[in-house]
Amino acid sequence: MTNSPAKTFEDLIVWQKAHQFVLEVYRLTNIFPKDEVFGITSQLRRAAVSIPANIAEGFKKRGK
Repeated sequence: MTNSPAKTFEDLIVWQKAHQFVLEVYRLTNIFPKDEVFGITSQLRRAAVSIPANIAEGFKKRGK
């Protein structure tokens, strides 16, 4: 493990874990009943995706 600053948000361990979380949420919600696609499935997926998206947005806005 190095102490060099991350060059992109994808270098951040927290973003990598959040991305894995999104993939897992999508995998799990695939087994939900099809009549839930526009209900809880959609809500869970949007919430999961917002985590790495917010991390990436925050990375872009960081200063020195």
